[in-house]
Amino acid sequence: MSVWLSSTNRAINSARGQATAAAKRQVSTAQAEMVKQVIEFWSGKKTSSTKKGRR
Repeated sequence: MSVWLSSTNRAINSARGQATAAAKRQVSTAQAEMVKQVIEFWSGKKTSSTKKGRR
């Protein structure tokens, strides 16, 4: 039973880690978009729409 609980705990922690990482990426993207919109609003001009991410 201990082995079963250990493997279950490992799987749950892995899923939690992946969910946390996805949430952090989503927050980072939202913050970048918000900053872009604030700059566009206050400067009156459109910022570049090129993506600078790695693929």
